[in-house]
Amino acid sequence: MIDNIDISLVDWSRAQFALTAMYHWLFVPLTLGLTFIIAIIETIYVRTGDEEWKRITKFWMKLFGINFAIGVATGIILEFEFGTNWSNYSWYVGDIFGAPLAIEGIMAFFLESTFIAVMFFGWNKVSKKFHLLSSWLVAFGASLSALWILVANAWMQYPIGMHFNPETARSEMLDFWQVLFSPVAANKFLHTIFSSYMLASVFVIAISGWYLLKRREKLLSLRSIVIAATFGLITSLFTAYTGDGSAYNVAQKQPAKLVAMEGLYDGEKGAGLIAFGIFKDEKISMKIEIPKMLSILGYRNAEAFVPGVNDLVNGNKENNIVSATEKINQGKIAIEALAKFKRAKKENNKPLQDSLRKVFEENYKYIGYGYLNDPKSIIPNVPMTYYSFHTMVGLGFYFIFFFLLVLYFAIKQKLENKKLLLRIGILSFPLAFIASMAGWIVAEVGRQPWAIQDLLPTAVATSNIDASAVMITFVLFAVLFTVLLIAEIKIMVSQIKSGPKGGNNV
Repeated sequence: MIDNIDISLVDWSRAQFALTAMYHWLFVPLTLGLTFIIAIIETIYVRTGDEEWKRITKFWMKLFGINFAIGVATGIILEFEFGTNWSNYSWYVGDIFGAPLAIEGIMAFFLESTFIAVMFFGWNKVSKKFHLLSSWLVAFGASLSALWILVANAWMQYPIGMHFNPETARSEMLDFWQVLFSPVAANKFLHTIFSSYMLASVFVIAISGWYLLKRREKLLSLRSIVIAATFGLITSLFTAYTGDGSAYNVAQKQPAKLVAMEGLYDGEKGAGLIAFGIFKDEKISMKIEIPKMLSILGYRNAEAFVPGVNDLVNGNKENNIVSATEKINQGKIAIEALAKFKRAKKENNKPLQDSLRKVFEENYKYIGYGYLNDPKSIIPNVPMTYYSFHTMVGLGFYFIFFFLLVLYFAIKQKLENKKLLLRIGILSFPLAFIASMAGWIVAEVGRQPWAIQDLLPTAVATSNIDASAVMITFVLFAVLFTVLLIAEIKIMVSQIKSGPKGGNNV
């Protein structure tokens, strides 16, 4: 049924959304993490009364403000694209998907934007404690904003708390709390924000390290590094822990994503986890494997069977895995029953409506497969997902070691003499973005071909518009976002070179 779809429109719509999302994500994690680091530093200032801590707070607040202002613009455009480029998707699930996004705008963004004014302009105008409260509310507001957006995204990966109404041909929410507290949403939110806190910590260490190399702002840099390395170490450990929870959910809810993450083509019992390997011709060569670990992580059982690509495509009766062909056939039955149900409704044929509704509900579980023609199309891009996953995991463990090392030398008061480590800290900042982006590639490329897992393929979720219109706006957005990014980098670099105001800190 995808034969009649303009694939060019689908590709350009996906490219435009990916472009906007990736540029937006250059700003978001830094915003999420810096707010808490700023709040922690200001808390120390309020408790100690040491004016140097206030100076440090104001410096990082200035960099946060630059990043926040530019990040908002890309986020607004991202939400508009659901209506312009993905109207079929919005029609199909708008009643569910729109709820968390509306709450994000009404509650979280309102909280964040209200107190951010006090945070920036309230110095010496409100009490120290109220200003500190405002900083903490901005931090919680930013993370609360991320919560609702990630809940919406998690629902796309694991649609729950809803049912499809054949009368309106729309999905309707049954249980808001199931949507909010689904295991996929919980792990996705925690994993994402902890990784963002970790990225911001690397940012603070990188800039502070640059100051130390330039023999500037020694006290500010050393104090900032201790806070950032401690915060980064704690959050990197939580990132690893929630990553394990996310991988478990992927194994349970999105097995095709799991096989792509591990490049597993033939299922096996007691499957090992690939720590390192090169993907080539549907095989992993030169691999270093941890025995049975994939079965343990995915199913909490060392001898559990982990299906591979061939099992998901062709089926595996021994392990109760339905083939993609069977799912496609059931999906086509559901789609045909829905079309006939609509005709019976127009004709006011109640008995036929009841009969067709029953057929539809029996096969609805696989309705999304009915739009597919090729059984192999249920498998996402394996090389891209595989390398992205292993890049993310490898860098995640690197950062745990990095924060430990930085914190150790900072506590021992030897850090300013560790020139190589300070330079590594600067180079680690782009690595943090690579890890973060790799995680999103795993999440989004790994769930293809689905806009909503098992229910709506990406190819049928687009708007009925001309592909050239999307192509033109893609180019316009690419230019606009690049200009914004260059502007942010220039302003950031200028502020960093200028350094914080006041003091004689050398």
